[in-house]
Amino acid sequence: MTEKVWLKKYPEQIPHEIEIPEIPVYQFLTDAYKASPSKIAIHFLGKDITYKELYESASKFANYLQKLGVEKGDRVAIMLPNCPQAVIAYYGILYAGGIVVQTNPLYTERELQYQMADSGAKVILSMDILYPRITKILKETQIEHVIVAAIKDYLPFPKNLVYPFIQKKQYGFSVKVEHSGMNHLFTEIMRSAPVKDLDVPFNFEDDLALLQYTGGTTGFPKGVMLTHKNLIANATACSHWLYKCVDGEEIILGLLPFFHVYGMTTVLILSVMKQNKMVLLPKFDVEDTLKTIDKQKPTLFPGAPTMYIGLLNHPDLGKYDLSSIKACISGSAPLPIEVQEKFEGITGGKLVEGYGLTETSPVTHANFIWDERVNGSIGVPWPNTDAAILRSGDNEMMPVGEMGEIAIKGPQVMKGYWNRPEDTAMTFADGWFLTGDLGYMDENGYFYVVDRKKDMIIAGGYNIYPREVEEVLYEHDAIQECVVAGIPDPYRGETVKAYIVLKEGHSVTDSELNAYCRQNLAAYKVPRFYEFRDELPKTAVGKILRRTLVEEEKEKMAAEQKAK
Repeated sequence: MTEKVWLKKYPEQIPHEIEIPEIPVYQFLTDAYKASPSKIAIHFLGKDITYKELYESASKFANYLQKLGVEKGDRVAIMLPNCPQAVIAYYGILYAGGIVVQTNPLYTERELQYQMADSGAKVILSMDILYPRITKILKETQIEHVIVAAIKDYLPFPKNLVYPFIQKKQYGFSVKVEHSGMNHLFTEIMRSAPVKDLDVPFNFEDDLALLQYTGGTTGFPKGVMLTHKNLIANATACSHWLYKCVDGEEIILGLLPFFHVYGMTTVLILSVMKQNKMVLLPKFDVEDTLKTIDKQKPTLFPGAPTMYIGLLNHPDLGKYDLSSIKACISGSAPLPIEVQEKFEGITGGKLVEGYGLTETSPVTHANFIWDERVNGSIGVPWPNTDAAILRSGDNEMMPVGEMGEIAIKGPQVMKGYWNRPEDTAMTFADGWFLTGDLGYMDENGYFYVVDRKKDMIIAGGYNIYPREVEEVLYEHDAIQECVVAGIPDPYRGETVKAYIVLKEGHSVTDSELNAYCRQNLAAYKVPRFYEFRDELPKTAVGKILRRTLVEEEKEKMAAEQKAK
């Protein structure tokens, strides 16, 4: 790519180059508080919190952290589902000059211990029900203080009284933590800490706001260093992309977890930046989500394909009004065309595919929401973002239509990996960030992801891209979800296997699927094996874990070999 041919495709409402305000992320909350103190910032399971309350709570949290000895650059971990405390703590940590370490509440002790030790987190905030897990890993980390929150603390009456009983029934135990020693109760912090502005030195170019750990599907997870500039740049570009949205009037459905950078940028930051209301749900439950959309009328719904698929296949979908939704950008996995068209038909809104990585804060490309778009494409690069297709081996730019590795330059690209200079150096080439994704660009500047480099299947010398096979399978009327992977084969090297979840009330046989695939795919791409499952393994954000299935397959084969 020698010129930005994609620039001519931009609608006039979106500038090609945008000015990035040189401010810290927390300035968005300060500005929202000053401009709209009485406006609702958060709705959580029936409880409303204003921007004044959010600002004051974040300020209290920041003051308390400084009392605990948190200084500029110290890491503070948040291990929470989407709830008010997660928002308060996020901005409070940044006010105090700390670096947020987002942590998945589903982590095992081993995963948690690794991340806390690697990040050097000094303080961790988590739920009461997770407290026993944290105590078991403290000796292996640098954690000095544990702050404990509870879902019930931000529930309205009488939900706050009933919830502890529901929680005990769900988990089989309850936890009581005293506010003393290294243990601190979030409710006590909110009662006791004074509110005063903190004067922390700030450097726009270099100061880290976030350590966001990659999924760790290959090797140990790496801490991605994202600066205030990275996050501000991505949120600002997102705001321009949503040019038909009205500041202060949108309602954003906060279903994507904040411990994933996509949910953090498109909900946690963008909502406050535009002084909108975020409607939070602590987890994705199809029926709860449908009820929430019907009642709270969100206008923006950033999500993942598995979420939209789940809603579309709910038997009572027709009972709920989803017409408030006017825009959705889908991320984390390829968006099947069938899902896009059906969801738009039901809501009347727009659902487009975007693309990004943790290392890019996260968005780099998206289809236009209200303008020209190309089904099957990830769209065009966002404002201020350059993209290219580079040839493996020598990183030379590939011509239009030729396949190579997608590479990115832009203000949203990470500073590097935490304490991993060698890994950082390997990820960049001549200033380009190498995504690890294979794709190409068409003559109009639209980009296409063919597959992950590491997910490509090589069977009998042929290159097979799982996404192509999955797109065909998704078009079958009986299939709700699927994933295709390469499993070991003594003759072909690898062979193609499809893992499938059927729609409720539907059935299909291996032979029927085989005949269907042979009508739509070259023979060497057709799956040799089909496995039907009730569900597929996924990350918290809904990305199907292909590598988990491959590892299961290898373990099964090893056990069979051993038994012979």
